[in-house]
Amino acid sequence: MAQNAAHSLDFSTLLTNRDAISDDQHVFNVNIEHEAKVTNQKSSGRCWIFAAMNVFRLETMNKYNLDEFELSQSYLFFWDKFEKSNWFLECMIDLRDKDINDRVVQHLLKEPVNDGGQWDMLVNLVQRYGVVPQSVYPESYSSSNSGRLNALVLSKLRDYAVVLRRLAAQGHSIEDLRKEKEKFLKEIYNILAITLGEPPKKPFTWTFRNKDKKLFEFTHQTPQSFFKDHIGYNVEETVSVIDDPRHQRLSLYTVQYLGNISGGRPIRYINAEINDLKQLAIKKLQSGKPVWFGADVGKYMQRDAGILDPKVFQYDLTFNVTFNMTKAERLIYGESLMTHAMQFTGVHLDSNGHPVRWRVENSWGEQGGDKGYLVMSDEWFSQFVYQVVLEKAIVPQKFLEVLDQEAVVLPAYDPMGALAM
Repeated sequence: MAQNAAHSLDFSTLLTNRDAISDDQHVFNVNIEHEAKVTNQKSSGRCWIFAAMNVFRLETMNKYNLDEFELSQSYLFFWDKFEKSNWFLECMIDLRDKDINDRVVQHLLKEPVNDGGQWDMLVNLVQRYGVVPQSVYPESYSSSNSGRLNALVLSKLRDYAVVLRRLAAQGHSIEDLRKEKEKFLKEIYNILAITLGEPPKKPFTWTFRNKDKKLFEFTHQTPQSFFKDHIGYNVEETVSVIDDPRHQRLSLYTVQYLGNISGGRPIRYINAEINDLKQLAIKKLQSGKPVWFGADVGKYMQRDAGILDPKVFQYDLTFNVTFNMTKAERLIYGESLMTHAMQFTGVHLDSNGHPVRWRVENSWGEQGGDKGYLVMSDEWFSQFVYQVVLEKAIVPQKFLEVLDQEAVVLPAYDPMGALAM
């Protein structure tokens, strides 16, 4: 009977553990004061931008007493695509003398740019380009459905890589290669402007009414002044804390050739124990602030119920199989890595103050879970959460001292170089 059912249905429905669904309730005793309607990244890999914009918009909503508000994710998406194109071409110039079959060269050529990103990339974008309301730079077809745009940009970047390596082989100088690169970037900008819309070049006006119907109008806004005056989140004073059990704790790590803006803030991770990540996230939630985090969202997710829990699927009862890899082994053997960014908006603590489950704001629209909000068991956090972002002000000194270390450079193809999508 089980074989017939699995043959005809999505077999995950047969595996679903009703006890896990009963245990993983959407009820929490620590919540941020205000939550907003769940956003929708649609058919794109912009979760890291959406999660950050969801953190930022709460600052604006609380400041002006707004029911709903959304920042433009596609605005930063435009500039990220442009800057990553420049980053890739600079990598090709740097690696111009390497054999084309070199593992790093091939890794970069496999996907010169994609939609995904990391927190420090977001910091770079905000510091250089600011942000704008979605009303100023709205969604386009290609921002919500990025596949064709990505294919076009990837093809052109590989095309440019051939030209740069050919020129280098002919003895041309780095200056000559960079002159060619500037021509290439003009073409990339044109592609992005046609498909996504050109970013605002002139000051804009932001007009809105709040919950009390009070009218506000702010004129002569630039993306940089908008972020400073209406959001005010100090992105510079944030750190990424990761759980990578393969490597030494309280050490600083980075990833070779990982970034988006040349000369910008490098990608840096403080490696800590998973319980440290939990306690720091709880501390931030108790202060009333959400927590940006990265995880492997594809593992043990029951999407209709909006549950992330290793117990939600009973593979042992249906297939008589179990999975026994540790978190470190999953990283080493390619079974898991960070694939998605979201934000915590709540946590449920037991009578001893230990976390039981976590409330998660996703960016896949309101379908499933609690109008798009998910519930994560604490065991799922232990196994599949890899990164949390925190303000330095709440991070203990022993972690901040790690930032003074020289970062250990992981290879470009290391799983810690995965981009949240």
